Amino acid sequence: MKFLDEAKIYLRSGAGGDGCTSFRREKFIEFGGPDGGDGGRGGHVMFVVDSGLNTLIDFRYQQHFKAPIGTHGMGSNRTGARGEDLIIKVPRGTQIFHDDKETMIVDMCEEGQCYTILKGGNGGFGNARFKTSVNRAPQRANPGQPFEELWVWLRLKLLADAGLVGFPNSGKSTFLSQVSRAKPKIANYPFTTLHPNLGIVSVHDDSFVLADIPGLIEGAHEGKGLGTRFLGHIERCNVLLHLVDALEEDVIGRYDAIQYELHAYAPDLLKKPILVALNKCESLDSQLLHEKRVALEAHTGADVFVISAATGQGVDAVVNALLHHVQAGRSLTTPTVDT
Repeated sequence: MKFLDEAKIYLRSGAGGDGCTSFRREKFIEFGGPDGGDGGRGGHVMFVVDSGLNTLIDFRYQQHFKAPIGTHGMGSNRTGARGEDLIIKVPRGTQIFHDDKETMIVDMCEEGQCYTILKGGNGGFGNARFKTSVNRAPQRANPGQPFEELWVWLRLKLLADAGLVGFPNSGKSTFLSQVSRAKPKIANYPFTTLHPNLGIVSVHDDSFVLADIPGLIEGAHEGKGLGTRFLGHIERCNVLLHLVDALEEDVIGRYDAIQYELHAYAPDLLKKPILVALNKCESLDSQLLHEKRVALEAHTGADVFVISAATGQGVDAVVNALLHHVQAGRSLTTPTVDT
């Protein structure tokens, strides 16, 4: 299944059915009278979270969604049928924006969440509604209310507990495949993942979702490479793991470049816990690796993990540290119940 995290769609609710102007014409009822029924309500347009979805790919093939209209009223006081509500299923974590792409309408982040974005028009009254003591034969009926329409943008932000960031070919996909059952593309030549991958990491009778974010390059915030298109997927993460390729000569420069891109995209990202790991340690001699680690620790002011995603060396320590921050983040967002 292809990954799509942004789509523009057109929505239209159903118009209400018109009321009916009708009079009874029965053989043994001398004076008859009005019996026009009301029109039916038009269908609403609703978004519902579906846990079975993880991409917006369906909206590539259908961009227009129109709810059915209400049926017109009929004689013999028959009310028109309501238009069926149009239910649009979206993945958990989908944000819905107005056409300007800046004004958020709703954030669909709760399992089973339902949101009515457009309401169908009410049906018009039939002439039976207008019968009074002085107007026994009203000749009028109301038309149904018109439909509502709207262009919206859907933007998916994956709900991952932890996120992987780093330059292309820093070993993020390898790390994800080492700690989970995810099977991202891995090869022995430089390339970058083109869309985020998710994996479930199980450790100590607990688990968390880890997202591999496509590699950044210098100038990504200006649109170079893949730009910052996928950085939105780590905004919900409780912790980030920054992988630095130990084979790079200037590991500090590479570290700073990614930090700058994160800050340029959203300064609040740097307020999250960020773990740093030197990857591909199996390819360096111990002395050079130690020097790079010490230099990076002095620059960041925090401990730096030394790992090999390919062989699994040091990976368990990183996973345990990620789990610690994930659990801490969950405890902060778990509501307390007063007894």
